[in-house]
Amino acid sequence: MSHSEMPKNEMPQTLDGWRQRAADLTFESRAFINDVFVPAASGETFETVNPATGEVLAKVASCDAADADVAVSHARAAFEGGAWSRLAPGKRKRVLLRLADLMETHKAELALLDTLDMGKPIQSALGDMAGAIGCFRYQAECIDKLYGEVAPTGEEALALVLREPLGVVASIVPWNFPLMMTAWKVAPALAAGNSVILKPSEKSPLSALRLAQLAQEAGVPRGVFQVLPGFGHTVGKALALSMDVDCLAFTGSTGVGKQLMQYAGESNLKRLYLECGGKSPNIVFADCKNLDRVAKHAAAAIFHNQGEVCIAGSRLLVENSIRETFIDKVVACAETMQPGDPLDPDSFMGAMVDETQYRRVLEFIRQGQEEGARLRAGGQALDGPGLFITPTVFDGVTPEMAIGREEIFGPVLSVFGFDCEEEAVRLANDSVYGLAAGLWSQDIDRIMRVTRRLESGQVFVNNWAGGDQTVPFGGVKQSGNGRDKSHHSLQEYSELKSVWVSLSS
Repeated sequence: MSHSEMPKNEMPQTLDGWRQRAADLTFESRAFINDVFVPAASGETFETVNPATGEVLAKVASCDAADADVAVSHARAAFEGGAWSRLAPGKRKRVLLRLADLMETHKAELALLDTLDMGKPIQSALGDMAGAIGCFRYQAECIDKLYGEVAPTGEEALALVLREPLGVVASIVPWNFPLMMTAWKVAPALAAGNSVILKPSEKSPLSALRLAQLAQEAGVPRGVFQVLPGFGHTVGKALALSMDVDCLAFTGSTGVGKQLMQYAGESNLKRLYLECGGKSPNIVFADCKNLDRVAKHAAAAIFHNQGEVCIAGSRLLVENSIRETFIDKVVACAETMQPGDPLDPDSFMGAMVDETQYRRVLEFIRQGQEEGARLRAGGQALDGPGLFITPTVFDGVTPEMAIGREEIFGPVLSVFGFDCEEEAVRLANDSVYGLAAGLWSQDIDRIMRVTRRLESGQVFVNNWAGGDQTVPFGGVKQSGNGRDKSHHSLQEYSELKSVWVSLSS
């Protein structure tokens, strides 16, 4: 069968197959407002670029405050109309399950959009699609399984605790896991009965617009789900300041998260959920078994998705008695994780998302060397049209160094040594962030002690980034608040209402 005859949704298996599929793609680039694809009110557009080639993929509608106002008004009208917000839970479930099925049917296309748009390897993007689809299915199945409460009272009253949708939810999602982060925000908000306005990153808007087409096909009512591509300082700011947006859910940098908190306070004191930055510690004790396996996981924890991961294990804390041996193993693993064509199923790493991020990462590498850290691997930009950086390992890092303190969001690993458990905990907690932490040990007593002392929203023991839709995801300290995934996220997109009924004797 030739490539041109390949069924639209068949999964390519080779680089040539994915290139052919990419050549056949068409891109929706207009905003999705009130069930219609339209240009931005201003007529303005921005270019979205394939960072692996420099090719302009599409000119996308650049929405601003005028578009936000229109979308919010339609979202409010849809919510008050009740076609979704008051729809029986079982019927909402069926619509979201149809959407998940459509995403499954178009899994290859959706993965390809994210790979082309932000440079991640196609195999990684396919994994993201499985996560996104699983999220929609999980949240859909939760809809009719979370009950209200009857509070204990005397015989003179009946007290009910009801859960109701919040109203209009604005979701602002990042570029590093475009559709998966979208699912984590949009699926529970829709499941709870809200109207949702999605603002995808201007660096990766294409899969969000394709999702809008699928949501329409699945039967999500008019005005209930809308997509506004554009920039944070224009349409994102307008949504955050809107007096008619009831909740803002955001994943992105801590700096932007702080700004959004100010906007929420300046406007209507809207509910705000933030999943922000991280500088996650990955602690390896000398009692670990199979250091080769641990080293492979430690390398993948930072080099997966080019290090453009909020929970990347960017601080590797290794007990000094095994540090030299372990670093050698990590460096050997890094050699097998080099960047390549994102469309090649064998590529472990892809391209940095854009020129700005590319230059930022290279500057951190330069600064690390200048501050005295020892470069053990990588640190180079590859020649060619794409924005590729090799996996980089620094040893001898201290908390005062920029590479040991700041979120780089690239393939740069900082290695610290420690001599005892107390020092390991102190180093791990010596950060403004608290999104994730890893712990490798065979000593169950130590595992329980250290796990309880780590200041982190999640701790991975003898693994990195483990979990599924049943466990919540989120951070503490300046990594934010609120939780994605699990039934806890569905609850966060609903409001409690207490009802006290007096009963006549």
